[in-house]
Parts: sequence; structure tokens; C-alpha cells
Amino acid sequence: MTETWHDPYEELAQLREFGSFTVTSSSIDHGQPIPAVHRSPGQGGSSVSPQLSWSGFPAETKSFAVTQFDPDAPTGSGFWHWAVFNIPAGVTELPENAGAEGGANLPAGAVMLRNELGQRAYTGAAPPAGTGTHRYFTVVHAVDVDTLDVPEEASPAILGFNLHFHTLARAILVPTASAADAS
Repeated sequence: MTETWHDPYEELAQLREFGSFTVTSSSIDHGQPIPAVHRSPGQGGSSVSPQLSWSGFPAETKSFAVTQFDPDAPTGSGFWHWAVFNIPAGVTELPENAGAEGGANLPAGAVMLRNELGQRAYTGAAPPAGTGTHRYFTVVHAVDVDTLDVPEEASPAILGFNLHFHTLARAILVPTASAADAS
């Protein structure tokens, strides 16, 4: 299934030019299955957000946002696992479990929106059986303003809309998961 699905960030880049920089993780690897601890409890995990570090972003970056989105979810609109914004420009790493419920492990000033499950937290991968391999676009956005004026009750899609107009560059890491990985 994955071969026929779109890359939402590639499509957005056709509308507006974005720079790129580097994101790395000691928790997840690009193109590789997400480890169990970062999956949902229903698939043997703990919904612990991955560690992320980034570098090489534009000098004019004033803040960051971090999102994780599964475009392969069988919803017609994908599935937002995590959305955090207003991360201060001096922060270049989020430790593992920064996405704990309520945001207590996030840097001061950062705002975490509710995910698709209605939780103000990271929710782990949980692709349903029979839906193939899903891609989890884990993206760090370098933002051109100190704070985005996005209400805390907004959806991650509203954040994405605002990021389209305020992102200078993106760093993307895409781990995968399938129901078979949880076995």
C-alpha cells in the first residue's frame, strides 16, 4: 500500500519552497520499524515519544514545531500522533517521552495540541491489521516567528496550516510500522 500513497510534505513543497536541515534520533530510524516502546499500548507499546535532535536549521529560525503524522491511516485524512509548537529557538533536542500527557516534559513555552485520540500527548503507532505498512512523518519545522498564534484547542491540521506560512525549513524522519511488526 505504501508505494501508492502520497508524501504530504513533498506536495506542500510544490506550493511553497522550504529549506531543509537534519533531524536524528536515538529512538527511531528513517525507513525502519518503530520500536515497541514508541507504539501504542494496544500493540505492546507504551506511547513514549521518540528522542529527537536537530541541527543545520536557518540562522533566522525563531522557534520550532514538531509533528508526527501518519498519511497511511485508513481515514481519508491521515492521523496526527503528535503536534508541539512554540519550542524556543535555543532548544535543539527533545528527550524521549517529551510527549508525555499534558506536556510536563516539554521545554517552557512549548504548546502541545490534542492528538487524534483527543489526548494532549504523543500517541504511539498502531496501524490496524490489513492496512499494510504505515509511514510516520516525524517532522521538525524551523519557524520564522517566536510564537505561533494557534489556540491550544486547535487541531493539528490548523497548526499545519499556520506552519505552511511560517516554516523556513523542515527536517523529516520517517519510521514505519505495520500490525505485523507488533506480533
